[in-house]
Amino acid sequence: MNSSKNTVLITGGSAGIGFALAQALIAQGNQVIITGRNKERLEQAAARLQHVTAIQSNSADPQAAQALATRLQQEFPQLNMVINNAGHAYAYDLAGGQDAAGKAEAEMLTNYIAVIRLNELLLPLLLQQEQAAIVNVSSITAFVPGNRVSTYSASKAALHSYSQSLRFSLAGTPVKVFELMPPLVNTDFSQEIGGANGIQPSVVADDLLQALQEDRFEIHTGATAHIYELLRTAPDAAFDAMNTRA
Repeated sequence: MNSSKNTVLITGGSAGIGFALAQALIAQGNQVIITGRNKERLEQAAARLQHVTAIQSNSADPQAAQALATRLQQEFPQLNMVINNAGHAYAYDLAGGQDAAGKAEAEMLTNYIAVIRLNELLLPLLLQQEQAAIVNVSSITAFVPGNRVSTYSASKAALHSYSQSLRFSLAGTPVKVFELMPPLVNTDFSQEIGGANGIQPSVVADDLLQALQEDRFEIHTGATAHIYELLRTAPDAAFDAMNTRA
């Protein structure tokens, strides 16, 4: 898959990993469209980027997703890459009586259901292209859950499973399915769970660009590679490496 001369949609592109992906892809000569729920933050992000289109949109809202898909089909018929980066997470203890079901519902909607919906809406357009890609941004927690983000971890495990099935279903078509699996990343999104100790978003972006060029469909960035290998040989040790008790 070429890493340049694409037309790319990035959901959740106004900050963190999404913003770093936008920067890296623009630098490679791609036309980039970013979305976000917060209009002010989206406009601030667009002002820091060159040659970007910013569209306010909430990926978890079915009507907004349909409106976005319609606009993309009309204004960007050459769209050939969709990066599902928008995410939602709560940090809490499952044993703490903190409405785990409600939190899980919100996380599953944004991190899983919304991805399926948008991919389905945009697949007819992607299938028309000579080459195309879907990139689902999951997490190290798709392999091993983190105790402070248990239901978030479950949503990313669901996304991992879906990504594998989607890749199988689209084999033989122009659409390649990538899964970007970052470890802890230093973003505003992750500060509550120690994000200051994580890798920089630019590292994640660079790994994606390299993986696109190599057609490496499951991208184990940073510590994710270590946890994946540990899971294969010593599952208990992998779980311990991801979790600590106070």
